[in-house]
Amino acid sequence: MALILNIETSTKNCSVCIANQGKVIYHKELHDINYSHAEKLHPFILDVVEKSGVSINDLDAVAVSKGPGSYTGLRIGVSAAKGLCFALNKPLISIGTLNALAHSIDVKEDAHIIPMLDARRMEVYSAVYTNENLEIREVKAEIIDENSFEEYTDKKVYLIGDGSEKCKEVLKHANFIFIEDKHPSSIQMAELSYIKYKKNDIEDVAYFEPFYLKDFMVTPQKK
Repeated sequence: MALILNIETSTKNCSVCIANQGKVIYHKELHDINYSHAEKLHPFILDVVEKSGVSINDLDAVAVSKGPGSYTGLRIGVSAAKGLCFALNKPLISIGTLNALAHSIDVKEDAHIIPMLDARRMEVYSAVYTNENLEIREVKAEIIDENSFEEYTDKKVYLIGDGSEKCKEVLKHANFIFIEDKHPSSIQMAELSYIKYKKNDIEDVAYFEPFYLKDFMVTPQKK
């Protein structure tokens, strides 16, 4: 048995689940445009523990989405996960946000999957995977134009995540397929965190930091 608490807060979706050997027992999530993670995350954790019928001390590990994504969202999720690991003396597992997002669709044909998160203006955080979820291009922050991802259009290209929405007006190749209403979720983390748990692929709780990809930008107030 391997009970893992999975926490995803990198976007507007606040998502928590408990999984046993990669199979979700119970999950709870809320997609809130107001980013209510600070208020929702800890009650969600308590709720999934209770509804799963386990004790929090029975957990074997805590997994958290490491980014990229919202600076504040990542800080909230990682802080909660590290706090639990310290208090319970449990290992910490990190899961790439785009990796989990790529697992949210099941594509049978030979194709590319490009999970992408909205950054600012025409910029996105993205990576490229095969339909078998093998990463073939690392995570990047990039500005989208009409030539973006052109080298992958020899096959169908599935673009998923909130970053794909602003690409519709720019990416016109017939092989681009836009999948709406997909968000990073703890549900997709469950299998990935179990794989890492079996390999003992864990983080140093004291020194682990989210993968922001870019520095946090503060916009000065207008005088």
